[in-house]
Amino acid sequence: MPIAKRKSVKQTASKPVAKIAKKAKESSDEEAGSESKSEDDDDDHDNLPLAKRKKKEATQKKAGKSSKSKNTPVSRAKPTPKGKKKEESEESEGETSDEPASKKKRTSIKSERSSSKSSSKKKPKDESEEEEEAREKKLTKLQLEEKHIYKWWTPEEQAIIKMKEKKGIKWITLEHNGLLFPPEYEPHGVKMLYNGKPIELTPAAEEIATFYASMLDSDYTKKEKFNKNFMKDWLAVLNKDKKYKKNPHPIEKLELCDFTPIYKYLQEEKEKRKAMSKEEKKKIAEEKSKITEKYMFAKVDGHLEKVGNFRVEPPSLFRGRGDHPKMGKVKTRIYPEDVTINIGEDAPVPPCPIPGHRWGKVVHDNTATWLAHWKDTINGQGKYVFLAASSSFKMMSDFEKYEKARRLKSHVERIREEYTRDLQHANLFERQRATALYLIDRLALRVGNEKDEEQEADTVGCCSLRPEHLEFNDATTEVTFDFLGKDSIRYFNTVKVDQQVFKNMKQFVAKKDPQEDKIFDKLDTPELNKYLKSLMDGLTAKVFRTYNASITLDKLLHQDQKEGRTLNECLLDYNAANREVAILCNHQRAAPKNHEVQVQKIEERIKELEDERSDVKKWMKIAKREGSVTVDEKIKPKKKGDDDASADDDDPKTAKKTYTFEKLENRLKQLNTKIGTISNQLQIKDANKTVALGTSKINYMDPRITVAWCKKYDVPVSKIFNASLQVKFLWALDVDPDWRF
Repeated sequence: MPIAKRKSVKQTASKPVAKIAKKAKESSDEEAGSESKSEDDDDDHDNLPLAKRKKKEATQKKAGKSSKSKNTPVSRAKPTPKGKKKEESEESEGETSDEPASKKKRTSIKSERSSSKSSSKKKPKDESEEEEEAREKKLTKLQLEEKHIYKWWTPEEQAIIKMKEKKGIKWITLEHNGLLFPPEYEPHGVKMLYNGKPIELTPAAEEIATFYASMLDSDYTKKEKFNKNFMKDWLAVLNKDKKYKKNPHPIEKLELCDFTPIYKYLQEEKEKRKAMSKEEKKKIAEEKSKITEKYMFAKVDGHLEKVGNFRVEPPSLFRGRGDHPKMGKVKTRIYPEDVTINIGEDAPVPPCPIPGHRWGKVVHDNTATWLAHWKDTINGQGKYVFLAASSSFKMMSDFEKYEKARRLKSHVERIREEYTRDLQHANLFERQRATALYLIDRLALRVGNEKDEEQEADTVGCCSLRPEHLEFNDATTEVTFDFLGKDSIRYFNTVKVDQQVFKNMKQFVAKKDPQEDKIFDKLDTPELNKYLKSLMDGLTAKVFRTYNASITLDKLLHQDQKEGRTLNECLLDYNAANREVAILCNHQRAAPKNHEVQVQKIEERIKELEDERSDVKKWMKIAKREGSVTVDEKIKPKKKGDDDASADDDDPKTAKKTYTFEKLENRLKQLNTKIGTISNQLQIKDANKTVALGTSKINYMDPRITVAWCKKYDVPVSKIFNASLQVKFLWALDVDPDWRF
């Protein structure tokens, strides 16, 4: 159906998405005061698993006759069950999403409970309504977000999902409001210096110069490759200046450029923003929120789903990962003409947000889950906008990924027997394939793809290893691997391998150029992937990584577990297991620059608490003998930002306080707990300074292992998964304590 015709058929179809997004955003704003509440709240309601937590619905007065949303497909339309509220407020036919916010009816989660009767007089709230409002004010941000999550794992929804799978589609209806583009550049007019003299730049050239000036403190501007690429792209823009059509632009050498005036301007602007009052900052945040709220949600088959990154990347200088050959090049601005929008055939196309522009292309691909895409201006790779991690598509993808890894558990012994047998195969190709599979399985190596070193950093995987990446120890049959893996992270590992594997690898490197030739020269990535799929449906090297990460975590968490461990001891054990998995998957990072400073601060805090504990023990002896004790105790200084905070914290004030033995005993228990917790944090921080635990936790370790372990040993899930991960893994929170991978 032509776009114009679709618009005339259904002009108001995008209203629900925009209005629901606004409602959800306003609801979140109303509850902002509760976000600082601890996740470990003593409230029994908050301590229940998310998926089991029952939210009481407010008593809703009978509404007048209301029509069903015109956007709900007839096949999906269902009557509202008795006693349940509708998830979305009804829309009047004449409302549009472009209406000014001040004129729109303000809605929120709480407003769904209000009477639909129109009356000019406000009726007093009954007790049940007041109780409900008080309860919802206590909701955490996590619980608010959970309200908008489509429970795809219920039997009813699973039946619908299977129906769509049979048809080979991902969705039936899809609505969204497009993308948010960065604002156009506004010239600041600050002149940089060239050879000591101020020089005027066009807005386009000034913007690029400002990118560079903003990075003067970084290591990038000290790299030859970065500066060379920057200068090449910048000169191309400089020479477009009409003033220099006949003669080249006076700026020719980077070493004669002085970006300090622009750098100072940027620092001054930064300080101005820091010096803003809370009210000013709040106002700016609210203005930004009004702009973004309509893009935050999409509607898929009538269900509200959160959108991931709906912002188009602003222009900048490309950094890349590792020693990328294109670092320093200018990432040019993306316009609507560069963008392809994917939306339901009967849904209105989102209006182009930049006047005078139009979308490059509009498609209706219901076999894809992306909402929009464009090509990266540096590498020409596709950039996609998907739904958020808490969306049903992403959750189902995660669930299927871990189930596939669990299926490998029943095939892995057969697969290992097969490739072990082929390690001695007469055919060289078969031997290379078996050896590569051994490394992928045992060392969790990535397969590795062919790279164009002029386009991408020289990172390698198993199939692209070269002789220069290996060292052999004949006495111990150990192989030392040393190469740059994904994201240019160094993989450095010495491992004792099977004797036949050692022999094969030495044969594969013989008579080959160390820098140019591949070890597995008879094997390529597509061929290996095809072979893996023949061993098990859907098997890839990543499935091996997921399997090995999950099985390792499961084994480590359940081996030699002592009964009666404290919470801190449990957390130490979990982090040790998580660290082993991260090391297996080579999830490394550089130690934070301020690591030593952070450690010192924690150690100082522990020392303060230990000194306080020593004092309390002395006071307890006196109180036990005399019934109570009166002491001169230091008054803790007020927090930073308090108007009347003491200016001379070096000379703290004291006050006389009287304690009974019981009070001191309770205080000692609290101090012991606090010292244990902080000492535990210090130990974890120091052990993990060069290991990134998050990647394996988010992408490779089956979350059900963690949830089951938490339930079995009474560890709050919030101690392992933050609020975002609890939403991402909502489907995993119902597992039994005895569940095993």
